[in-house]
Amino acid sequence: MDFSLSDEERAIRDTARQFITREVMPLEQEALRRERAHRPGLEPGELRELQLKAKKFGFWGLSTPAEYGGMDLSAVLQSLIVTEVGRTFVQFRFGGEADNILYHANDEQKREYLLPTIEGDRISCFAITEPGAGSDAANIKFSARRDGDDWILNGEKTFITNGNDADFVIVVAVTDPEKGARGGGATAFLVDRAMGWRSEFIQTMGEGGPASLIFEDVRVPHRNILGEVGQGFELGMTWIGKGRYLIPSNALGIAERALTMAIEYANTRETFGRRIGENQAIQWMLADSEVELEAARWLVLRAAWTVDQGEDPRHSSSMAKLYGAGMVNRVVDRVLQIHGGMGYTRELPIERWYRQVRLMRIYEGTDEMQRLIIARDLLRGYARIGGHLA
Repeated sequence: MDFSLSDEERAIRDTARQFITREVMPLEQEALRRERAHRPGLEPGELRELQLKAKKFGFWGLSTPAEYGGMDLSAVLQSLIVTEVGRTFVQFRFGGEADNILYHANDEQKREYLLPTIEGDRISCFAITEPGAGSDAANIKFSARRDGDDWILNGEKTFITNGNDADFVIVVAVTDPEKGARGGGATAFLVDRAMGWRSEFIQTMGEGGPASLIFEDVRVPHRNILGEVGQGFELGMTWIGKGRYLIPSNALGIAERALTMAIEYANTRETFGRRIGENQAIQWMLADSEVELEAARWLVLRAAWTVDQGEDPRHSSSMAKLYGAGMVNRVVDRVLQIHGGMGYTRELPIERWYRQVRLMRIYEGTDEMQRLIIARDLLRGYARIGGHLA
């Protein structure tokens, strides 16, 4: 059994680390200063400039198929790179990406939505969550009514990432209430902001914020259906499932960076005539954090490996997200405690991480939903204790 990275994986991972270290991390102090002034840490134009600079390094479209100019990397490599991005709190992401379900678009839709999104000329968002349908996504009420060659959309979506910046949305609506969402009664639509929907900013405990999307008799042409009529819920679950091993991948990078800061601080901060790292209480916090970090790493990499094997990744991804999200919350909490009062200030990124990582236990499947999936798989015999080694 070989747990080492291949030469290619290590080279790509190290190049990504080099880019993050040289080009993104130097922006951290300015990003903190801006956020203390209630401004975005990185403006859209600055993000675009960084993404184009990364493109020169060869990083463009990590998951995008080669036919669309992307790298088409394995899930393991994507996980490794997302971990590197997590090492910095600057809100950077590599460019050249599009929502995975946009590849279900027809040729005309690809020219109008997919290709411009990959190139960064358009910004998309995905909307399925509603005020009364979060974890229970099948309970959506947002409606689409056929009117000749058009559909009339009405309702509200909430907690939509990129909803304030997007110029089009992939929105899932109920088209046949009698069938229900799971029974083929929901459909996905591509809806330009210019067609009439509006967004409202939602203030959260983290930096930035999602949006509510309001649709009031928004008329959408039938040709703007993504995939097939009745395929909306299936596409929605495909979209959500994509991130379940990438979210804890990002958590690994945050935990690694935070733990590194704690070790450095414990080796230099002195109280009562000695370094605090000599205190058993501090040592145990560092040790517990390292153990949990390594446990999460192998759960995450196993989930990514499962994707690359062409196997159903839902069980392994749910375990990775559940444990990884909890792990980074516990590690950041310990790191803040080790830094004492300084950790609580906005001079350091620790309190920022403290607020940021709390979301990881909620979005794209709460802890409770991951436990439900894991237990259901075991009870129904869909998964075996021991996984692929059983």
